Amino acid sequence: MGARETMEAAVEAFAAALKKASRAADNTVTSYRRDLLAFRSFMLERAAMAGRGVEEIDVASITADHIRSYLAELMKTAKRATVQRRLSAIKAFFRYRETTISEPSPARSIRSPKNERRLPSILQPDEVRRLIEVSTDDSKPAAIRDRAMFETLYSSGLRVGELVGLNWRDIDEELGMVMVRAGKGNKDRLVPLGEPALDALRAWRRAMPVAWEPDGAVIINLRGGRLTTRSVETILQRRLAAVGLSAGITPHGLRHCFATHMLGNGADLRSIQEMLGHASLATTQRYTHVSVNHLKEVYRRAFPRV
Repeated sequence: MGARETMEAAVEAFAAALKKASRAADNTVTSYRRDLLAFRSFMLERAAMAGRGVEEIDVASITADHIRSYLAELMKTAKRATVQRRLSAIKAFFRYRETTISEPSPARSIRSPKNERRLPSILQPDEVRRLIEVSTDDSKPAAIRDRAMFETLYSSGLRVGELVGLNWRDIDEELGMVMVRAGKGNKDRLVPLGEPALDALRAWRRAMPVAWEPDGAVIINLRGGRLTTRSVETILQRRLAAVGLSAGITPHGLRHCFATHMLGNGADLRSIQEMLGHASLATTQRYTHVSVNHLKEVYRRAFPRV
C-alpha cells in the first residue's frame, strides 16, 4: 500500500481482509463497505464544493476534522444509531490501516454520540385502575393472586424480579412496609405499601392453594412454586388485552407508572430515588418529563399572556 492509495481501493482491501481474517458474515462486510463508501461520497462532495475537481480521495489526507464534519452532517438527518454505526465502520477501517501499514488513525479520539434516552411508556392513573380492577372471577385463587401482584408492583415501584423474590416475612403489615432484599445495587431497602396492596396481599394469603409460611414465597403458581418473571409478564399482557390497553407496557412499566405518578402528585426526587433503589439521582430524573409537561399545562391554563 502506498501513501497515495485511493479511498475506494483502500475500502475494497479492508472489506476483503475483513472477510478473510474474521470470516465475517457477508451482510457485515457489505454494511461496512457501504458505510465507508458513503463517507467517501461525502468527502468527494466536500471537495467539489470547495472547487477542487477531484475524482478520488487520498486516504492519507483524511483528518479527524473531516470525520467530525461528516458526523455533524449525518446528525442533521440520520438516527443516532445510524451515526454510531457509520462511525464504528470508520474506526474499524482506520484501525485496520493502523495495524497493517502503521498509519495513525484520525478516528482514534472521536467519541460515538450517546444513545438517545427514550422516555418510559406509562399508563395514566385511571388506566392503572382499570388494569388492576379488571373484571375477573375473584373467587379463583389465580385472579386474587394477580390482583395482589399488580397492586404491589404499582404501590411500591418494585422491580419484577424483586416482586417474585419476596417472602411473607419481608412484609410488615403493621408498618405498611416491604423490605426489598439486596437486589440490584446489592442494598436492602424499605418501601411503603399502600392499603389497597396490603388488602390484596391479605386476600391472596387466604386464597393460596398451599399453606403459607413466613419464609415462603409471596407470589407463587398454583402448584406452590415461586412464580417466574416471564409468567408475570404473560399475565400482565393478558390483563392489558382484557381491558384494551397498550401491549407495550411491561411489569417494569408499572414501576415507571409508580414513579411518574408520585412525582406528578408532589413527591420529591430524593424520596422516589430511595423507594426505587436507584444508586444515582440522574437515573430517577428521567421521570421529571411528566412533571414538566404538567407544569407547562398548568402555566398555559393559568397565565394570561400565552
